[in-house]
Amino acid sequence: MNEKRRVLILCTGNSCRSQMAEGWVRHDLGGGVEVFSAGTHPTAVHPLAAAVMAEAGADISAQRSKPLSEFWGQPFDLVVTVCDSAKEACPSFRGAARQAHESFPDPAGFVGTEEEQLTHFRRVRDLLRERLVALVRRELAL
Repeated sequence: MNEKRRVLILCTGNSCRSQMAEGWVRHDLGGGVEVFSAGTHPTAVHPLAAAVMAEAGADISAQRSKPLSEFWGQPFDLVVTVCDSAKEACPSFRGAARQAHESFPDPAGFVGTEEEQLTHFRRVRDLLRERLVALVRRELAL
């Protein structure tokens, strides 16, 4: 199969989890996957998400927060929700060949010093790489 598989990753704000997940899928699976992210209530890419991804060698600085409506009606091989509220808001996505859900903690909701916040963002970043990339590989049989 020469066509790239299309993946959409959804969360609420499209600021942290889905942005980092998009970055990891592009970084780790890029050749065979076209990946996008969106939010049910998009805000802006969180600067700490971009910072911790850059530390790990995955640049997401050019990514932007996008509304889910930008992708309505488009075909996707896989749509993944990464937070429970996005799963509730979008229980089914027209055009998705497959859907999956894996909940991750919201690093933007963590309160603490900047170093504590960075530590929390790094934990979520690493969980996303470990669990989300594996989920995409498994669901798409890559």
